[in-house]
Amino acid sequence: MSWQEHYKNHTMTAAEAVESIQSGERIFVGSNAAQPQALVDALTESTSNPGHNEIVHIMTLGAAPSANSAFRDKFRHNAFFIGANVRDAVNECRADYTPMFLSEIPALFKTGAVALGCALIMVSPPDSHGYCSLGVSVDVVKAAAESARVVIAEINQQMPRTLGDSFIHVSQIDAFVESNRPLVELAPPVQSDATRRIGKHIAELIEDGSTLQMGIGAIPDAVLECLTGKRDLGIHTEMFSDGILKLVESGVITGRCKSLRAGKIVTTFCMGTQKLYDFIDNNPGISFLPTEYVNDPFIIARNDKMVAINAGIEVDLTGQVCADSIGEKFYSGIGGQVDFMRGAARSKGGKPIMALPSTASPRSGPMVSRIVPTLKAGAGVVTSRGDVHYVVTEFGVAYLHGKSIRERAISLIQIAHPDFRAELVAAARERKLIPA
Repeated sequence: MSWQEHYKNHTMTAAEAVESIQSGERIFVGSNAAQPQALVDALTESTSNPGHNEIVHIMTLGAAPSANSAFRDKFRHNAFFIGANVRDAVNECRADYTPMFLSEIPALFKTGAVALGCALIMVSPPDSHGYCSLGVSVDVVKAAAESARVVIAEINQQMPRTLGDSFIHVSQIDAFVESNRPLVELAPPVQSDATRRIGKHIAELIEDGSTLQMGIGAIPDAVLECLTGKRDLGIHTEMFSDGILKLVESGVITGRCKSLRAGKIVTTFCMGTQKLYDFIDNNPGISFLPTEYVNDPFIIARNDKMVAINAGIEVDLTGQVCADSIGEKFYSGIGGQVDFMRGAARSKGGKPIMALPSTASPRSGPMVSRIVPTLKAGAGVVTSRGDVHYVVTEFGVAYLHGKSIRERAISLIQIAHPDFRAELVAAARERKLIPA
């Protein structure tokens, strides 16, 4: 049977496609902006499957109706990275959170440690050779699709065709559901005075010819806005957003000096606006590769002058970073933070940077310091004090690598918000971190 015949014979409605999912099976759902929403909706609406299914995923941008309390007896989510659509379910114990380095998740699927019965994915239409692109999210999706018993693909006419190790052949897919819907967009975040100042401090640490990793949010975008005077920067990052577009167009990002995959933007997924999705479509300058490669610290370290920029929720006076919870409340996930912090630390001329505004404003209550004497009760350490090199707030840069606890505490207090410095000094003395 030709691939064209296979495609035609296995094309069906979303409702028909999810009928192959068995009760009690573990279901993988595609990531980020590549969540197959038509399939997710059909799964929730299905009445033939009594449920008892576990749904595993990293962050997804679309709606997650199966995480609603009405379906608590039918589905249970297991998030390797918590997004807004499942955060309440996790913190109400209706869903699970599995803390994992992003680089190590694919091995769970491939070895069967987390055996997948079905993978629901979104891909581009097949090319003339029968290959579909995983588009905006290769990340852990490729490993899931290669490991699941059944693969059901939403063939979206609007999914960009990305290049790299990003393809799956029609013959590897068991059911096809055609759609034509815009991808979920992520608008650029609003900048504050604090994030702009943080961006400026970090930009001063970045040398010409550096290779960058950045996450998503106001701080990475603020850094990118401050790099217009740099030359020949490269990108090796788990994800990127619209912030890089101007730097590519202006010739700041060329990848010319990269020691690994020179000239290529290396990534594993992206999230942003339609302009970004148009930019990556069929673009040979961008290589979308799985997380087991992109996030491997040993691969990251092969990029000379690797600069990793990551965000924390709070940092204690010894340098421990909490990045996935607010006290006992789980908020996000480990993601690729430790992968890139360790990779950059081992890079020749590399710089692992942890960035955060000096304060936070809770929904109720007064402003609080994000540099703290001790992490909140229940908060977990994502990046250990041994992995932290640079910590940046709007008030400056603290360099902690090779520094004593006393030196660390003093450096961190100096970049805390002025309103909290006296309080932090007193706490540091009480903890015997600095002398009286």
